Formats: sequence, C-alpha cells, structure tokens
Amino acid sequence: MTEPTHDEAHGGTLGARLNWLRAAVLGANDGIVSTAGLVVGVAGATSERAALLTAGLAGLLAGSMSMAAGEYVSVSTQRDSEMAALALEKRELREQPEAELEELTELLEERGLSRDVAREAAEQLTERDALRAHARVELGIDPDDLTNPWHAAWASFLAFTAGALLPLLAIVLPPSGWRVPVTVVSVVAALLLTGWSSARLGAAAAGRAVVRNVGGGVLAMGVTYGVGVLLGAAGVS
Repeated sequence: MTEPTHDEAHGGTLGARLNWLRAAVLGANDGIVSTAGLVVGVAGATSERAALLTAGLAGLLAGSMSMAAGEYVSVSTQRDSEMAALALEKRELREQPEAELEELTELLEERGLSRDVAREAAEQLTERDALRAHARVELGIDPDDLTNPWHAAWASFLAFTAGALLPLLAIVLPPSGWRVPVTVVSVVAALLLTGWSSARLGAAAAGRAVVRNVGGGVLAMGVTYGVGVLLGAAGVS
C-alpha cells in the first residue's frame, strides 16, 4: 500500500515567491498605466508616429530605470538592516549565551510550547546552529536567503518594461484613427488581468480590485488625453 505524499510548499520560501510574483504584477501594472497615460496624452496633441514613439520610449526607459533604482536602494537598505541584526545577534550569542538561550526558550513558549518542551527545543536548536535559530525565531530572517538588491532591481526593471511595451506598441502600430481606441481597449484588458492577478495573489476579492485598477487606468488616460487635446488646440504641439 503506497504511503500518502504531501508536496505542498511551506514556510518563508512560498511566501517569498508570492511576494516576488505580486511585485512583478504590480510593476507591470505601473508600466501599463504610466506609459498609457503618457502616450494617450501625446496622442491628444499630435498624431505624429515619431512623436508618439519618442514619448513612449522615453517614458518606458525613465520609468523602468526609476523603478529599478528605487527597488535597489530600498532592498539594499533592508539587506543592510538584516546584516546588522545578524551581526548583533552573533555578538550577543558570544557574550551572553545563557541569556540568549533563555530568550529563545521564551520565544518558543510564546508560540505555544510548554516551558519544558520549549527549553529542550531551544537547547537542541542552539546546539545545531544557534545563530540560525535566533535569526529565524527571533528576527524572522533566513541567513541563507537574504534579500538581493540586484535581483529586485532587475525584476522591477523587467516587469515595468513588459507592462509599458503594451501601450507603446498599441499606440504606434495601428493606423492614425485607430491608435487611441486600440490603446484604450488593450490597456483595459491588461488592467483587468493585472487587477485580477494581484487580488488572487493577495487572497482578496477580485471584483473590487479589478474595478479600482481599471478605473484608475481609464481616469489617467482620460485626464492626460484631455490635457493633450487642449495643448494641441492651443498650438503647443
């Protein structure tokens, strides 16, 4: 008789993967909305394909590099904080081993273990790898899987670029009279998908998330298109 197997992922690895996936969806969503608003606004002022392509590419590059730089700085700060916390914990384990053992015992007690079981578990974890035990239980850090700023920067850059390419291509490829309608329909469809995806990844109701996502994108395109039309009428283009 075959024993049942259980292959479901557990722990921080699954949570980290979901966070990365959610960040990628939101990065793509930012690329869609910001670039769509930009190119639709320019389209309201001029129908020149060169102007639309220039504006779209400028928005794509500026946005993707800004996202990458911001993510790199943010995650670098987080990594510095994690490294500092691990260094402090290592020093405390060296200078106050008994106090740290008692602290680990109390933390395990707070998670529902009895005093005796918590003490025994703390001693076994300390014997195996004291720093890793305190990092995971006390700090919520996996020393073997610290945040990587370069990974985060590249992920943000690629996600934003992927999202921005849709409105850019939609505005420059169709004939002049179809550019704005094709872009609006394409962007609404993409925002439906990213809104639904982000809601599902966050275990939230998809309906309201989709409405907010699509509504925000349509509002952004409507405002920028109106401004572009006014500027075009005033001869600014």
